[in-house]
Amino acid sequence: MLTQTELTALDFKPAAIIVTGGAPFSHPMIRLLALGVPTVLVSAQTARHLEYGKAVFVDGLNGTITQPPPSKVNTGLGPAPPPAAPLILSDGSEVQLRASICGREEASQAVNHGAAAIGLVRTEFLVPDQGRIPDAAFYRSVLSALCDAARPLSVTLRLPDISQDKPVPWLEQTIVAASPLGLLGVRLFDKEPVTSVINAFVDAVNELAKSYSINLLLPYVTQLEEFRYWRSVLERRLHNKVSIGAMLESPAAILALPHWFEIADFVAIGCNDLMQCLFAADRDIAELSPYLDAYSPQLFLFLQQAANAAGDHIDRLQLCGLLSQRPGVLPILLGMGFRAFSVAPVMLPYLAQTVKQIDMADARALAQQVCEAKHHHQVRELL
Repeated sequence: MLTQTELTALDFKPAAIIVTGGAPFSHPMIRLLALGVPTVLVSAQTARHLEYGKAVFVDGLNGTITQPPPSKVNTGLGPAPPPAAPLILSDGSEVQLRASICGREEASQAVNHGAAAIGLVRTEFLVPDQGRIPDAAFYRSVLSALCDAARPLSVTLRLPDISQDKPVPWLEQTIVAASPLGLLGVRLFDKEPVTSVINAFVDAVNELAKSYSINLLLPYVTQLEEFRYWRSVLERRLHNKVSIGAMLESPAAILALPHWFEIADFVAIGCNDLMQCLFAADRDIAELSPYLDAYSPQLFLFLQQAANAAGDHIDRLQLCGLLSQRPGVLPILLGMGFRAFSVAPVMLPYLAQTVKQIDMADARALAQQVCEAKHHHQVRELL
């Protein structure tokens, strides 16, 4: 049993973890999910009811703790589908379950768990030893190893997305504003040493694009002009064909969705930061976690508007973040029209199983009911 702040010191892989007072959408929790360790978040009051020294069963999928453990345990997890196996819905449309990863080991896990592609690589976590500033040689080495592990999948590399809640050892934190709505993503790209790191990264990608199927994703883009500018900067260094997409994480950017498809090769919506903006609650502060409600009808109403705005381009739109991995949420999103999701590799078999069981008429009806609900309690009852 650990607190959220103690997670960063975890140096082994336990059988399960109970986190007291954690923030579900925080970066420490995202990294923890990538380990594939069953995890349940509880309040300090609930934790006091658990008997120390006694065995417990932790069900990370359903978020339950049983003490003493049941005599029989059913994980509910079927065999992983073969790599890139198509998932076809009852209406004939295809669902793409892609993987969000941080490194080579997760790339291999994604392939083994049937990912359709690597939908997002969090490249800010790729750091040289001793916290040195990354150069092109470092990126060529680490990214080629990652792409090798991901074969035969295409790989979307998000350019280093640095922020106050994702510090990197080679950058002084004084450069990064101490706010989740400050200098982050592309807003740091014109500040040294970030500029040099981005140039080195793109130079490495330019070489690797000769051998691998690579896409680039610009992080935390909020304005169309901003994307146009940085796309032109990247293309001046790219001599090999690389698709360039925009990661939208603010309501204002997503409301302009139809225009993004005119200037970007593809679009990703970052649901974690979107929720942070939408609910005005820092996702790394545990006390604010009740505001970040994954079952809020207002959140789903906003996402339905986004799906409608995407229209015929929805196959170029990918949802990232923890939202689609929450129990019962994927059928709602499918009912809205979304078809591409980038998730933790460990979740791929579970979500694939869910997709195979969905009736699209029921999913569309569920999505409509959720958007018409007045309170999150009603949404949970519908699930």
